[in-house]
Amino acid sequence: MKLRIAIQKSGRLLEDSLKILKECGISIDNGKDQLKANARNFPMEVFYLRNGDIPQYLNDGVVDIAIVGENILFEKGGGIDVAEKLGFSKCKVSMAVPKSENYESFTDFEGKRIATSYPNTVQRFLDEKRVKADLHVITGSVEIAPNIGLADAICDIVSSGSTLFKNNLKEVEVLLKSEAVLAVSPKINDERKALLEKLRFRIQSVLQARQNRYVLMNAPNDKLDEIIQILPGMRSPTVLPLAEEGWSSVHTVINKDKFWEVIDELKAAGAEGILVCPIEKMVL
Repeated sequence: MKLRIAIQKSGRLLEDSLKILKECGISIDNGKDQLKANARNFPMEVFYLRNGDIPQYLNDGVVDIAIVGENILFEKGGGIDVAEKLGFSKCKVSMAVPKSENYESFTDFEGKRIATSYPNTVQRFLDEKRVKADLHVITGSVEIAPNIGLADAICDIVSSGSTLFKNNLKEVEVLLKSEAVLAVSPKINDERKALLEKLRFRIQSVLQARQNRYVLMNAPNDKLDEIIQILPGMRSPTVLPLAEEGWSSVHTVINKDKFWEVIDELKAAGAEGILVCPIEKMVL
């Protein structure tokens, strides 16, 4: 019995999907242009699929799990559960109009032509806002539609916003914030669920490690209590005596989002020789 996972065969998700599997200790035998591959050291088969096809494969039970963008699940993946948010390939699904347009509110879309690759997502938004508009489904470069007179507005993925800028468009409404997720087929059986839980354990360890840093510092003993109070460690820091009398070595883990403010406080409290190390895996 093998866990069957689908990942995008090309594009922005492929590299990061393979990277997280590798960090989970899973080696994949994959030749060039191969559409299915086996893992050497984990009971897993990898299917390389078109991103837009993945929800159907999940719903049909052809694959058990997939690494896919939330935006694709929202558009095509009714009934598919998300086991983990993976924290990469973050983007938005947004409405955009020409820069020259004086946009005031969503009611400006009334009666307009909207070009999009996400018709279901846009229609939900319009229905919720009770706005009627004409949708033009485009699978290619959506951003060009207003420039060639095909549409008055667009809805598409926005990452940096540079593509909108190059096409003289501006973002006016965010319909959905998206990132890569681990999605689960509604038809997965119990044996494969057990394998999925093993994989989730590994993924959670990798994601925790990415969010934290291991920090070591030297602290004068008369400042030790103050320094320990500053530290937001998992439970309590490790404190070891140094060879130099009156000093201790303090070891802890700090979330990367709080890192610099904590370091500033530690320095002010008397900590010296602060070392920061990446964490490969973090098992809670």
